[in-house]
Amino acid sequence: MDPVGRHAHEPDVSFDGGDLDCGGGLLLLIRRHIDPLEPGGLLEILSTDSTVEVELPAWCRLTGNELVSWTKHEGRRSFLVSKGALAGRSEAAAVPGAPAGTIGARVRVPVTIAGSLPRPQVARDIAPLSVLGVGSWPRPRWMLRALHDRLEGRLGEAEFEATADDAVRLAVAAQLRAGVDVVTDGEQRRDNYASFAGGRLDNCQLIPLSDLTAMVDDPAEFEQELRMLDVPASEVRHPVVYGALGRSRPLAVHELTFAASLADAPLKVALPGPYLLTRMMWLDCLTDRPYESREDLARDVVRVLREEAHVLLASGAALVQFDEPVLTEVVHGSPGATRSFMCGALSERLDSDSELDFAAGLLDEVVRGLPAESLALHVCRGNWTPDESAALAGDYRPLLGFLGRTPVGTLFLELSTPRAGEIAVLSELPGDKRIGVGVVNQKLETVEAVGEVRRRIARAIDLFGGDRVLLTPDCGFATFADNPVASSDIAEAKLRTIVEARDLVRADRG
Repeated sequence: MDPVGRHAHEPDVSFDGGDLDCGGGLLLLIRRHIDPLEPGGLLEILSTDSTVEVELPAWCRLTGNELVSWTKHEGRRSFLVSKGALAGRSEAAAVPGAPAGTIGARVRVPVTIAGSLPRPQVARDIAPLSVLGVGSWPRPRWMLRALHDRLEGRLGEAEFEATADDAVRLAVAAQLRAGVDVVTDGEQRRDNYASFAGGRLDNCQLIPLSDLTAMVDDPAEFEQELRMLDVPASEVRHPVVYGALGRSRPLAVHELTFAASLADAPLKVALPGPYLLTRMMWLDCLTDRPYESREDLARDVVRVLREEAHVLLASGAALVQFDEPVLTEVVHGSPGATRSFMCGALSERLDSDSELDFAAGLLDEVVRGLPAESLALHVCRGNWTPDESAALAGDYRPLLGFLGRTPVGTLFLELSTPRAGEIAVLSELPGDKRIGVGVVNQKLETVEAVGEVRRRIARAIDLFGGDRVLLTPDCGFATFADNPVASSDIAEAKLRTIVEARDLVRADRG
């Protein structure tokens, strides 16, 4: 498109990107300003960087936005971009008070002194053979709308939290009706189980994966890789770090506090593990990175997760679970693959032994000094689709060393799906580890028969002893908010089936 003398339309919102290029922060600013607009809203982008003439049209084509026109006068450019097609414009396209600010205004990150971290409470006991969910619960349609409106700046925090409170009430009530012994808040406030952290940490911003194309060294190669990913790149938000990570507000403490007001039961809170979060946030392909190396980034990831874990346990969490599903990609992923989204980890990895050592060291640092009986680790093989053929397969044998030495008291493992291999492999794990055994497959539309689940529970007790077994689905029911693998009715029925089967096993064994 050639430049014009002047725009034929007036913008709804305008900002000055100065000399930032698309790889150096301009796209983050565009995302901040365009998200709050209604479809057809017009954003004016002012720029003095010549590369934007090429990169911005490419970004528009990739993201489905429309470059309406652009002007150029004495080296200063003005680009008019419609959110979506201009033909979809309505009279209410503009949103008053759209966010401003520059990426350069980074938040100063206070460093918490380890000695000032709060001490954990004595956790509520979780009895053997307790039934609980892994974490996520299907969100109502109105909650999904609220999540999108909040992410895109159209819904204030107070309104969002009030809506989320209602969704949590429904999720907790469903779990209690099913008869669970340990409750989660269903991760109702999260767009997904891991990247939500990027939206709450300082100096980090969530943007659609497709936006990254104009921020990388080789856009053509990266675009090709996105087309090969196991999730739709335009629908998943990914954290981009533009300064030193900080935790000026909690990641999940507010979730715990509200859930505790609804249920007189032990509460579990899931957090993304430090290896997963580092893999998500370390985008080695970006042209502008605030950290010199993945190890530098990992130190700050460890710090913020360590702070959060301390506060959660001091606030009454019975169990803090770290999610590390990408560990199976490390040992079972295709050696020739350049990248895999695999539940959020987009960056490249080294060889399996090096990655497992790196992951183990990070988790050691996060939980150092915390009581193992209040800590858990969850490992599965991907949970973004109900299509079993799309997820990784392979047993836990390559992870036995890692799982055996990890400093947590409970391992929540995917075990009912045939993709997980034979459960007997886990008999080599140390006797001080509780095993949260997945006894129903959350991806299946049908609810397993009580007799089938009963046999799986009995098998686990025979292998590990009844005192070491907890009972769960293989994974959460809605890892990604927009892609639940089950309905709330099916999720509740599957949990109720586990409870019924567990009670029968208890009766059988006295």
